[in-house]
Amino acid sequence: MTQTITPRRMRTLVLLCLTVIGVLLAGAGPASAHAALTGSDPAQGVVVDKAPSQVTLTFSEKVATSDDSLRVLDPKGKRVDDRKPSNVSGTSYAVQLGSGLPDGTYTVAWQVVSADSHPVAGAFTFSIGAPSTTSVKVVGQEVGGGVVGWLYGFGRYMSYAGFIVMVGGAAFVLACWQRGSGVRPLQRLVVSGWLTLTAATLLLLLLRGSYTSSGKAGDIFDLGLLGQVLQTKTGAALVSRLLLLAAAALFIAVLFGAYDKREDEEKRDLTFGLAIGGFVVSAGLAASWAMAEHASTGLQPGIAMPVDVVHLLAVAAWLGGLCALLVTLYRSETPIESAAVRRFSQVAFGSVLALVATGVYQSWRQLGSWSAFTDTSYGQLLLVKIGLVCVLVGIAWMSRRWTARLADMAPAETRPREKAHVGAGSITAEATTAKNTAAKDTADEGIADESIANGRETAAGGSEASGDPERAAQLARQQAAVATAEKKRLRDADPHRFGLRRSVLAEAGVAVALLAVTTVLTQTEPGRTEQDAKAATAASSSSASSSSSSSSDASSGALTLTMPFDTGGTDGKGVVSVDFDPARVGGNELHVYVTRPNGRAFDVPEVKLALTLEARKIGPLPITPDRVTTGHWTATNVQIPMAGDWKVAVTVRSSDIDQVTVSKNAQIG
Repeated sequence: MTQTITPRRMRTLVLLCLTVIGVLLAGAGPASAHAALTGSDPAQGVVVDKAPSQVTLTFSEKVATSDDSLRVLDPKGKRVDDRKPSNVSGTSYAVQLGSGLPDGTYTVAWQVVSADSHPVAGAFTFSIGAPSTTSVKVVGQEVGGGVVGWLYGFGRYMSYAGFIVMVGGAAFVLACWQRGSGVRPLQRLVVSGWLTLTAATLLLLLLRGSYTSSGKAGDIFDLGLLGQVLQTKTGAALVSRLLLLAAAALFIAVLFGAYDKREDEEKRDLTFGLAIGGFVVSAGLAASWAMAEHASTGLQPGIAMPVDVVHLLAVAAWLGGLCALLVTLYRSETPIESAAVRRFSQVAFGSVLALVATGVYQSWRQLGSWSAFTDTSYGQLLLVKIGLVCVLVGIAWMSRRWTARLADMAPAETRPREKAHVGAGSITAEATTAKNTAAKDTADEGIADESIANGRETAAGGSEASGDPERAAQLARQQAAVATAEKKRLRDADPHRFGLRRSVLAEAGVAVALLAVTTVLTQTEPGRTEQDAKAATAASSSSASSSSSSSSDASSGALTLTMPFDTGGTDGKGVVSVDFDPARVGGNELHVYVTRPNGRAFDVPEVKLALTLEARKIGPLPITPDRVTTGHWTATNVQIPMAGDWKVAVTVRSSDIDQVTVSKNAQIG
């Protein structure tokens, strides 16, 4: 016995879906940094003998800075930097310090915007001479959180949802069910998708300035911040999206206007033009995400951005078409043909193949190793997403089975008609004719009696209604309700169609949760970046410990400098450590260790060093160490002519054309 989905159950399902969205978005908290701090000079927690002339921060990717992006505060909370952060090299940014800084503990705070549009903030301390107490309380570090952060995350979710519904619904009409252009529920679905995406884009544009700076709700309508946003890559992407939405509005007007009024033969010519125009607009909208988020930075952006566009279009064709099919099955008074359902099944299958191919590439690009699946937040969320996709594919397989059964029913419907035209012998025909004649006579008598009764009832109702307009309107509403109920009864009488409706509804429910997880995933630091940051932090801590140990125990004399690097090529990130022993004037033994971010030895073809004492204008003194084993280089009798604050520059070459020079100052002698 089948059960229909009542309005109460539909409301319960909607509330459940909204609850899932709310939990996922609320659990995201402040936006996770996509640009991670991979190094600093001075290093975190280190104690230096002499006040540095500048503080340098190195990130995993390029970032956008402002006057307040890098701040250095003394123990009393007073800024001691020149408020002019600059890009010194690659992904390293520095701010100059004032002269004559007293001893004590200093706080370095940063708040920047990563290349993939997400804000990142943090702080650490270093000490000059000896550690001291500090009264600094760094504020504004919950960037991307609070009410503004939640609204921004909700806006991102609604923008994805609007894009999927609008593009997928329009594609469903053009590719699967062209008669659907005249179906009101489908029209409302696509238009609501356009309105949702437009409203969400405007909301993101207004929130962007506060989201990446103060995080205050009062700054949402600050025109000054809005002007700054329009000059950024993300602002340009949002404005481009709004312009493309204007073109999408024209496309929707033609699809549900002139296209719907054309005859079937005339539609064929217009279908091709609409398909080309719709694809161009849809690809442009998808590119507005690709050009400003994960795909635009990191490894192989030239390949990653087109792949991301294909991924988004495949999601829209599958999930958006699924929403269109669901609305058609539940809301449309015009029953959808089984051929249209079969066509959508083929489109969905092709979309799943595209999603798998592009998803595998994106996973490799963002994770970099199998361990990142379990060791990073991005990898764990990705596992949840993969699980939901598998569930969705399983339910889709059940939907395909119901679709196949719908197709099998089509020939069976014509069999009784075919049999009516086939003679079965004169005796059978005569018997059947006699039987039908008798039945007809009996039925005619019953119909006549019923017609008389109905005539009397109609006459009585008509005479009563003619004098009472309210009664007439009530009768009309009752008749319309009865007709609608009859249409729904006939529509729902097919058990195979009812089974398809239930499986499609289940798909839509899983798709809502999948979209929420995907939205949170786009706000989470990629696994590759997170692992690089952990390795750099561990190396920095090791360097600070080594430096402290060297200061407290002069007899050991050993000095270790650790610097992260990125040659810019494929697989070009790593960490180089330089050991001086005994780090004094005269001959020293030098060891250089080159490792990957995960700590494994990095087999690079060449490593060179240069020592410079800028205060005395000595150097650079070149050093070419010898390779001992994979990732290990050494040099003996390295001469340090005098004590001072030496700049140690290390050049690492990872391929024939990819190399980078990183440097750090150290007190030697």
